[in-house]
Amino acid sequence: MNRRAIITLLGGVAVWPLPSRAQQRAKMARIGFLSLAPASAWTGPVEALRAGLRDLGYVEGQTIAIEFRWAATVDDMRTLADELVRMNVDIIVAPASTEVEPARQATSTIPIVFAQHADPVGIGHAASLAHPGGNITGISMLLTELATKSLEILKETVPGARRIGVLWNPTTPSHSQVVGALEVGAKSLAVELVMAPVRSDQDFAGAFSTMAREHADAFLVPSSPLTNSRAGPLAQLALDHRLPGMFANKANVEAGGLMSYGADFNYMYRHAATYIDKILRGARPADLPVEQASKYQLVINLKTAKAIGLDVPPMLLARADEVIE
Repeated sequence: MNRRAIITLLGGVAVWPLPSRAQQRAKMARIGFLSLAPASAWTGPVEALRAGLRDLGYVEGQTIAIEFRWAATVDDMRTLADELVRMNVDIIVAPASTEVEPARQATSTIPIVFAQHADPVGIGHAASLAHPGGNITGISMLLTELATKSLEILKETVPGARRIGVLWNPTTPSHSQVVGALEVGAKSLAVELVMAPVRSDQDFAGAFSTMAREHADAFLVPSSPLTNSRAGPLAQLALDHRLPGMFANKANVEAGGLMSYGADFNYMYRHAATYIDKILRGARPADLPVEQASKYQLVINLKTAKAIGLDVPPMLLARADEVIE
């Protein structure tokens, strides 16, 4: 069963003749891309960004070049951000708050574009959505609200759940706010949260052991570069423990996770190309409003549900935007 969900973004996008876009820039523009390794986990978003640039008339290797920097750990990101600054790239693409912060520390002049920021205003990366100020702008998703809604859906999926694990990442700037919102949401659902912090993939096995020891009935994973890029290992651990999991990224479900509720990342990265284009044509990041994803996809892996012995409620299956069978 396959239904198409469309993200509606606030704010208009001007349409310009493609030839004039390509001709407006004589020298090759260099775009830095900073994120967490492995690069293979970012194939979809990166290709979406490239497709968006092609749509706008850019030819990679001729009018634009992308300098990728993949950090082995979050602690390595500042060093790589400094490297991009020394290269004097025209723009740094820093996908989420995890990457934006080291990029922000590295430069206050090179424009920084994000594609899936959880809370740019709350964290202080933008003065406001309408007028970001500074050198940072891009596309945001409402991660705090998304996480609490995901908790409700997970409880609906596993109605008997009394304890729900939370794989949150202390190195993700937005997660402290997410945890606070989840604690409030948990009270209204009469469930207890089992906190299982993970700073690297080396912590995954221990987190699942903690949830097993604390008798968690299910678990939730707020979006972070770490958990988004380690979809396979997380899915396998969930299967090994026969534990229903809710993710924020469809890629986690495609890798074998049970379900996800979140924005279409590929669409967001493709749309991020419009920010790159506007900045290269002279727009200031401070004047480019942050756009927010307003529609989200519910994806369910029915094969995984059967493997862990879970009967997904029919009403929930009917609401899903996509069911993997």
